[in-house]
Amino acid sequence: MPKAVVLLSGGLDSTVTLAHSVNEGNETVALSFRYGQRHEKETEAAKAVAEYYKVKHVIVDIDLSMFDSSLIGSTKQIEKDRRSIGSDIPDTYVPARNMIMLSVAVGLCESAGAELIYIGANSVDYSGYPDCRKEFFKAFEKMVSKGTKAGVEGRPIKVIAPILELSKADIVTLGKQLNAPLHLTWSCYEGAETPCGKCDSCIIRKKGFASAGYKDEAMK
Repeated sequence: MPKAVVLLSGGLDSTVTLAHSVNEGNETVALSFRYGQRHEKETEAAKAVAEYYKVKHVIVDIDLSMFDSSLIGSTKQIEKDRRSIGSDIPDTYVPARNMIMLSVAVGLCESAGAELIYIGANSVDYSGYPDCRKEFFKAFEKMVSKGTKAGVEGRPIKVIAPILELSKADIVTLGKQLNAPLHLTWSCYEGAETPCGKCDSCIIRKKGFASAGYKDEAMK
């Protein structure tokens, strides 16, 4: 049985990605991060999803508070109701976040004897982050093949982004087909009792469920 490390934020995309890994028959480990986010909602969601699938769940604490992003801390306001989502890089971008998280996943893979890393990145209906594109993952995978024991010994770790080129509607539909617990997920950049409905993540999620023709049971 192949072993896989899945980056799990607790959001829609990462949950569908975890469901995909499990469905593929991988021995799956979920990897989440507390990196100084504005709230604990997504971490709580990640715990619930990991418990749903009964997979090992590793939560890593890293401090990215020195990075400039409205997702970290609470001093900067998150942009709302943006009309040009995906056309530029918003202030919710966290510098080097995927590089750091994938690097930790690589270390966990080597330590656990895993050969696959799954990440729920998407380059279709997304906010415009540069580290959510195919070019980035190809370059990262090449670097890992040159800079790890596994790579040097001919056992390169593969980075798999199964929903990279799917629309949000397609991701919702795939999640439903896989019986993923979408009702447990949290996508909002804010940490209020209910999603704000106005940040990029909320807008893209709402559009995805509507286009797929499903009710979002996580929305109150």
